[in-house]
Amino acid sequence: MPIFRCSFPRRVRSGRAVPQGVSARSAAPALLAAALFLALPAPAAHAAGPYALSGRIVAVSDGDTLTLLAGRDRHRVRLASIDAPETGHGRQRPGQPFAQAARKALADLVAGKTLTLHCFEQDRYGRDVCDVPLPDGRTANRVMVETGLAWANRQGGGKYLRDEAIAGLERRARDRRLGLWSQAGAVAPWDWRWQCWDALENGRSASIC
Repeated sequence: MPIFRCSFPRRVRSGRAVPQGVSARSAAPALLAAALFLALPAPAAHAAGPYALSGRIVAVSDGDTLTLLAGRDRHRVRLASIDAPETGHGRQRPGQPFAQAARKALADLVAGKTLTLHCFEQDRYGRDVCDVPLPDGRTANRVMVETGLAWANRQGGGKYLRDEAIAGLERRARDRRLGLWSQAGAVAPWDWRWQCWDALENGRSASIC
């Protein structure tokens, strides 16, 4: 196969080299086309579909958040479809009743186990949002709600409620006054975060907490 060689001049005008034998005027359209091509935005990546994460549960932060070790990678995982009572983070972010009970219950279910999680997406904090199947066929997500230690996540009009059965499990736990439903006036975590934490951090009174 013949080899074609192109030589370029040592002198460059206006920051661009023009091959020998080609006038700047004739090269202009090609250079303009190249510049326009480079200026085009790269095509957006397609949204990822459901995926699996397999590994050992090495930490449980609260009733709906855990850490999974997959090889050398640590994944912060948010349990899908549920919202557990908030744990405390200093004076301006007090915890909710049953927060520690929820954290302990989730730890009893999953800590130290090697599991395969069914995940939907990553949230804005970079956490994987997942269902957490247990060896007995249940999910930790459902167990936390049916024992009265988490709410069905109804934020955003229910767009985060991926498992429709969880709403029914919450109603059953509420009717039986299990866990957090044993006390009157249980405040959903999404209301607690905004009406309690946001108020205290901005110097407003917060009777809700």
